[in-house]
Amino acid sequence: MIKTFQNRRTAVLYIVPALLFILLFVFLPIILNLYNSLFRWNSFDAERTFVGLEYYGRLFKDPVFFTALKNNSLYAIASLVFQVGAGLIIAAILEDKLIRKFQPFFRTVFFLPSVISIAVVGLVWQLLYNPEVGLVNGVLKAIGQEEWARSWLGDSDVAIYAVVAVSQWQYTGYMVMLFLIAMQKIPNEYYEAAMIDGASKIKTFFHVTVPQIKEMILVGSVITVIGAFKVFDEVYVMTSGGPGRSTEVLGTMLYRSAFRNDEMGYASTIGTIVFVITLTLSLIQMKLGKSGQEV
Repeated sequence: MIKTFQNRRTAVLYIVPALLFILLFVFLPIILNLYNSLFRWNSFDAERTFVGLEYYGRLFKDPVFFTALKNNSLYAIASLVFQVGAGLIIAAILEDKLIRKFQPFFRTVFFLPSVISIAVVGLVWQLLYNPEVGLVNGVLKAIGQEEWARSWLGDSDVAIYAVVAVSQWQYTGYMVMLFLIAMQKIPNEYYEAAMIDGASKIKTFFHVTVPQIKEMILVGSVITVIGAFKVFDEVYVMTSGGPGRSTEVLGTMLYRSAFRNDEMGYASTIGTIVFVITLTLSLIQMKLGKSGQEV
Protein backbone atom coordinates (compact mmCIF):
# COMPACT_ATOMS: atom_id res chain seq x y z
CA MET A 1 0.00 0.00 0.00
CA ILE A 2 2.82 2.40 0.94
CA LYS A 3 4.69 1.50 -2.25
CA THR A 4 1.59 2.19 -4.36
CA PHE A 5 1.20 5.60 -2.70
CA GLN A 6 4.84 6.43 -3.34
CA ASN A 7 4.50 5.41 -6.99
CA ARG A 8 1.46 7.66 -7.38
CA ARG A 9 3.24 10.56 -5.70
CA THR A 10 6.22 10.09 -8.01
CA ALA A 11 3.92 10.01 -11.05
CA VAL A 12 2.23 13.23 -9.90
CA LEU A 13 5.61 14.94 -9.46
CA TYR A 14 6.39 14.14 -13.11
CA ILE A 15 2.96 15.13 -14.42
CA VAL A 16 2.43 18.42 -12.58
CA PRO A 17 5.28 20.41 -14.27
CA ALA A 18 4.10 19.35 -17.74
CA LEU A 19 0.48 20.13 -16.81
CA LEU A 20 1.44 23.58 -15.53
CA PHE A 21 3.46 24.22 -18.68
CA ILE A 22 0.45 23.33 -20.88
CA LEU A 23 -1.94 25.43 -18.79
CA LEU A 24 0.42 28.43 -18.80
CA PHE A 25 1.54 28.40 -22.44
CA VAL A 26 -1.43 26.79 -24.24
CA PHE A 27 -4.76 27.19 -22.47
CA LEU A 28 -4.15 30.55 -20.78
CA PRO A 29 -3.21 32.34 -24.06
CA ILE A 30 -6.31 30.86 -25.72
CA ILE A 31 -8.56 32.15 -22.92
CA LEU A 32 -6.87 35.57 -22.89
CA ASN A 33 -7.17 35.87 -26.67
CA LEU A 34 -10.90 35.10 -26.48
CA TYR A 35 -11.27 37.68 -23.70
CA ASN A 36 -9.34 40.32 -25.66
CA SER A 37 -11.56 39.81 -28.71
CA LEU A 38 -14.47 41.26 -26.72
CA PHE A 39 -12.81 44.67 -26.33
CA ARG A 40 -11.75 47.56 -28.56
CA TRP A 41 -8.15 48.33 -27.68
CA ASN A 42 -4.80 49.14 -29.18
CA SER A 43 -1.18 48.78 -28.20
CA PHE A 44 -0.65 52.49 -27.39
CA ASP A 45 -3.66 53.07 -25.17
CA ALA A 46 -4.39 51.44 -21.81
CA GLU A 47 -8.12 52.17 -22.14
CA ARG A 48 -10.35 49.34 -23.27
CA THR A 49 -13.94 49.52 -24.51
CA PHE A 50 -16.18 46.50 -24.19
CA VAL A 51 -17.80 45.72 -27.56
CA GLY A 52 -19.00 42.16 -26.97
CA LEU A 53 -19.42 40.22 -30.20
CA GLU A 54 -19.22 43.30 -32.43
CA TYR A 55 -15.91 42.25 -33.99
CA TYR A 56 -17.25 38.79 -34.81
CA GLY A 57 -20.18 40.35 -36.67
CA ARG A 58 -17.79 42.66 -38.50
CA LEU A 59 -15.51 39.76 -39.42
CA PHE A 60 -18.26 37.71 -41.00
CA LYS A 61 -19.32 40.71 -43.08
CA ASP A 62 -15.77 41.39 -44.28
CA PRO A 63 -15.24 40.12 -47.86
CA VAL A 64 -11.48 39.91 -47.25
CA PHE A 65 -12.16 37.32 -44.53
CA PHE A 66 -13.88 35.04 -47.02
CA THR A 67 -11.04 35.53 -49.51
CA ALA A 68 -8.57 34.58 -46.78
CA LEU A 69 -10.67 31.59 -45.74
CA LYS A 70 -10.84 30.41 -49.35
CA ASN A 71 -7.08 30.74 -49.72
CA ASN A 72 -6.42 28.85 -46.49
CA SER A 73 -8.80 26.11 -47.64
CA LEU A 74 -6.90 25.92 -50.93
CA TYR A 75 -3.69 25.55 -48.91
CA ALA A 76 -5.24 22.73 -46.88
CA ILE A 77 -6.51 20.81 -49.92
CA ALA A 78 -3.22 21.19 -51.80
CA SER A 79 -1.25 20.13 -48.72
CA LEU A 80 -3.34 16.99 -48.26
CA VAL A 81 -2.95 16.08 -51.94
CA PHE A 82 0.76 16.80 -52.31
CA GLN A 83 2.33 16.64 -48.86
CA VAL A 84 0.29 13.69 -47.58
CA GLY A 85 -0.83 11.95 -50.79
CA ALA A 86 2.23 12.45 -52.99
CA GLY A 87 4.53 12.20 -49.96
CA LEU A 88 3.10 8.78 -49.15
CA ILE A 89 3.62 7.56 -52.71
CA ILE A 90 7.18 8.90 -52.85
CA ALA A 91 7.99 7.23 -49.52
CA ALA A 92 6.62 3.91 -50.78
CA ILE A 93 8.74 4.18 -53.94
CA LEU A 94 11.87 4.92 -51.91
CA GLU A 95 11.17 1.86 -49.74
CA ASP A 96 11.07 -0.39 -52.81
CA LYS A 97 13.94 -2.90 -52.87
CA LEU A 98 15.20 -1.61 -56.23
CA ILE A 99 15.39 2.01 -55.01
CA ARG A 100 16.32 1.45 -51.36
CA LYS A 101 20.08 1.54 -51.93
CA PHE A 102 19.73 5.08 -53.31
CA GLN A 103 17.42 6.12 -50.45
CA PRO A 104 19.97 8.19 -48.45
CA PHE A 105 20.57 10.43 -51.46
CA PHE A 106 16.87 10.95 -52.18
CA ARG A 107 16.08 11.48 -48.49
CA THR A 108 18.57 14.34 -48.44
CA VAL A 109 17.25 15.83 -51.68
CA PHE A 110 13.61 15.75 -50.57
CA PHE A 111 14.21 16.86 -46.97
CA LEU A 112 16.64 19.71 -47.69
CA PRO A 113 14.02 22.33 -48.72
CA SER A 114 12.18 21.94 -45.39
CA VAL A 115 15.21 23.10 -43.37
CA ILE A 116 15.84 26.23 -45.47
CA SER A 117 14.68 29.52 -43.94
CA ILE A 118 11.29 30.57 -45.30
CA ALA A 119 12.67 34.07 -45.90
CA VAL A 120 15.37 32.62 -48.15
CA VAL A 121 12.86 30.37 -49.90
CA GLY A 122 10.52 33.30 -50.50
CA LEU A 123 13.23 35.51 -51.96
CA VAL A 124 14.56 32.71 -54.19
CA TRP A 125 11.12 31.93 -55.56
CA GLN A 126 10.39 35.60 -56.10
CA LEU A 127 13.38 35.58 -58.42
CA LEU A 128 12.30 32.34 -60.08
CA TYR A 129 8.82 33.77 -60.67
CA ASN A 130 10.18 37.08 -62.03
CA PRO A 131 8.36 37.70 -65.34
CA GLU A 132 11.48 39.08 -67.07
CA VAL A 133 14.48 37.09 -65.80
CA GLY A 134 12.81 34.29 -63.83
CA LEU A 135 13.57 30.64 -64.54
CA VAL A 136 9.90 29.60 -64.65
CA ASN A 137 9.01 31.83 -67.61
CA GLY A 138 12.41 31.12 -69.17
CA VAL A 139 11.71 27.37 -69.19
CA LEU A 140 8.22 27.87 -70.59
CA LYS A 141 9.58 30.01 -73.43
CA ALA A 142 12.39 27.53 -74.10
CA ILE A 143 9.90 24.68 -74.64
CA GLY A 144 7.64 26.78 -76.86
CA GLN A 145 4.91 27.52 -74.30
CA GLU A 146 5.17 31.31 -74.27
CA GLU A 147 1.40 31.65 -73.80
CA TRP A 148 1.77 30.21 -70.29
CA ALA A 149 4.40 32.77 -69.26
CA ARG A 150 3.06 35.51 -67.00
CA SER A 151 3.72 37.64 -63.95
CA TRP A 152 3.12 34.82 -61.48
CA LEU A 153 3.10 36.91 -58.30
CA GLY A 154 1.65 40.02 -59.94
CA ASP A 155 -1.43 38.38 -61.47
CA SER A 156 -4.30 38.20 -58.98
CA ASP A 157 -5.75 35.18 -60.79
CA VAL A 158 -2.71 32.94 -60.32
CA ALA A 159 -0.66 34.48 -57.49
CA ILE A 160 -2.19 32.32 -54.75
CA TYR A 161 -1.50 29.15 -56.75
CA ALA A 162 2.12 30.20 -57.22
CA VAL A 163 2.54 30.74 -53.47
CA VAL A 164 0.81 27.44 -52.60
CA ALA A 165 3.12 25.61 -55.01
CA VAL A 166 6.17 26.90 -53.13
CA SER A 167 4.82 25.50 -49.85
CA GLN A 168 4.29 22.09 -51.41
CA TRP A 169 7.83 22.11 -52.81
CA GLN A 170 9.26 23.00 -49.40
CA TYR A 171 7.35 20.66 -47.09
CA THR A 172 6.49 17.52 -49.06
CA GLY A 173 9.95 16.13 -48.27
CA TYR A 174 9.27 16.50 -44.54
CA MET A 175 6.19 14.29 -44.84
CA VAL A 176 8.17 11.80 -46.92
CA MET A 177 10.61 11.44 -44.03
CA LEU A 178 7.81 10.82 -41.53
CA PHE A 179 6.25 8.17 -43.74
CA LEU A 180 9.61 6.49 -44.36
CA ILE A 181 10.21 6.19 -40.64
CA ALA A 182 6.76 4.63 -40.17
CA MET A 183 7.21 2.22 -43.10
CA GLN A 184 10.56 0.99 -41.83
CA LYS A 185 8.85 -0.18 -38.63
CA ILE A 186 6.46 -2.50 -40.50
CA PRO A 187 7.48 -6.16 -39.93
CA ASN A 188 8.93 -7.67 -43.10
CA GLU A 189 6.81 -10.80 -42.53
CA TYR A 190 3.72 -8.91 -43.69
CA TYR A 191 5.32 -8.19 -47.07
CA GLU A 192 6.53 -11.76 -47.38
CA ALA A 193 3.01 -13.05 -46.72
CA ALA A 194 1.61 -10.68 -49.35
CA MET A 195 4.23 -11.88 -51.83
CA ILE A 196 3.33 -15.52 -51.17
CA ASP A 197 -0.34 -14.69 -51.76
CA GLY A 198 0.64 -13.19 -55.12
CA ALA A 199 -0.32 -9.61 -54.28
CA SER A 200 0.98 -6.95 -56.64
CA LYS A 201 2.99 -3.98 -55.36
CA ILE A 202 -0.05 -1.73 -55.64
CA LYS A 203 -2.24 -4.15 -53.66
CA THR A 204 0.51 -4.58 -51.09
CA PHE A 205 0.71 -0.80 -50.74
CA PHE A 206 -3.03 -0.43 -50.10
CA HIS A 207 -3.57 -3.58 -48.02
CA VAL A 208 -0.32 -3.76 -46.03
CA THR A 209 1.56 -0.45 -46.02
CA VAL A 210 -1.33 2.01 -45.67
CA PRO A 211 -3.17 0.14 -42.85
CA GLN A 212 0.07 -0.30 -40.90
CA ILE A 213 0.94 3.41 -40.97
CA LYS A 214 -2.58 4.85 -40.76
CA GLU A 215 -1.76 6.58 -37.46
CA MET A 216 1.18 8.38 -39.09
CA ILE A 217 -1.03 9.31 -42.05
CA LEU A 218 -3.52 10.79 -39.60
CA VAL A 219 -0.79 12.72 -37.78
CA GLY A 220 0.54 14.01 -41.11
CA SER A 221 -2.94 15.08 -42.20
CA VAL A 222 -3.59 16.94 -38.95
CA ILE A 223 -0.18 18.66 -39.12
CA THR A 224 -0.70 19.81 -42.72
CA VAL A 225 -4.26 21.05 -42.19
CA ILE A 226 -3.34 22.98 -39.04
CA GLY A 227 -0.29 24.37 -40.83
CA ALA A 228 -2.45 25.41 -43.80
CA PHE A 229 -4.71 27.53 -41.59
CA LYS A 230 -1.77 29.01 -39.66
CA VAL A 231 0.28 29.84 -42.76
CA PHE A 232 1.80 33.31 -42.72
CA ASP A 233 5.54 33.48 -43.47
CA GLU A 234 5.61 32.41 -47.11
CA VAL A 235 2.65 34.60 -48.07
CA TYR A 236 4.03 37.63 -46.25
CA VAL A 237 7.52 37.27 -47.73
CA MET A 238 6.38 36.67 -51.31
CA THR A 239 3.27 38.85 -51.74
CA SER A 240 2.24 40.42 -48.38
CA GLY A 241 -1.30 39.40 -49.29
CA GLY A 242 -1.31 41.12 -52.69
CA PRO A 243 -1.88 41.86 -55.44
CA GLY A 244 -5.18 43.43 -54.44
CA ARG A 245 -5.34 41.17 -51.35
CA SER A 246 -5.89 38.19 -53.64
CA THR A 247 -3.37 36.09 -51.68
CA GLU A 248 -4.57 37.21 -48.26
CA VAL A 249 -4.74 34.41 -45.68
CA LEU A 250 -5.97 34.49 -42.09
CA GLY A 251 -2.41 34.91 -40.80
CA THR A 252 -1.64 37.97 -42.94
CA MET A 253 -5.08 39.39 -42.23
CA LEU A 254 -4.41 39.04 -38.49
CA TYR A 255 -0.98 40.65 -38.86
CA ARG A 256 -2.39 43.55 -40.87
CA SER A 257 -5.13 44.19 -38.30
CA ALA A 258 -2.79 44.02 -35.30
CA PHE A 259 0.46 45.64 -36.44
CA ARG A 260 -0.57 47.91 -39.30
CA ASN A 261 -4.08 49.03 -38.32
CA ASP A 262 -3.45 48.62 -34.55
CA GLU A 263 -6.85 46.96 -34.05
CA MET A 264 -5.82 44.44 -31.43
CA GLY A 265 -9.36 43.41 -30.56
CA TYR A 266 -10.16 42.64 -34.18
CA ALA A 267 -6.88 40.73 -34.54
CA SER A 268 -7.76 38.70 -31.42
CA THR A 269 -11.09 37.87 -33.06
CA ILE A 270 -9.32 36.54 -36.15
CA GLY A 271 -7.00 34.51 -33.90
CA THR A 272 -9.98 32.98 -32.12
CA ILE A 273 -11.56 31.99 -35.42
CA VAL A 274 -8.29 30.38 -36.56
CA PHE A 275 -8.23 28.37 -33.31
CA VAL A 276 -11.84 27.24 -33.71
CA ILE A 277 -11.30 26.20 -37.33
CA THR A 278 -8.10 24.23 -36.65
CA LEU A 279 -9.55 22.55 -33.54
CA THR A 280 -12.73 21.56 -35.38
CA LEU A 281 -10.89 20.17 -38.40
CA SER A 282 -8.47 18.26 -36.17
CA LEU A 283 -11.32 16.65 -34.22
CA ILE A 284 -13.10 15.71 -37.45
CA GLN A 285 -9.92 14.16 -38.88
CA MET A 286 -9.29 12.17 -35.71
CA LYS A 287 -12.90 10.99 -35.67
CA LEU A 288 -12.81 9.93 -39.32
CA GLY A 289 -9.39 8.34 -38.84
CA LYS A 290 -10.61 6.50 -35.71
CA SER A 291 -7.34 7.35 -33.99
CA GLY A 292 -6.33 4.76 -31.40
CA GLN A 293 -8.99 2.30 -32.56
CA GLU A 294 -8.77 -0.82 -34.62
CA VAL A 295 -10.78 -0.61 -37.80
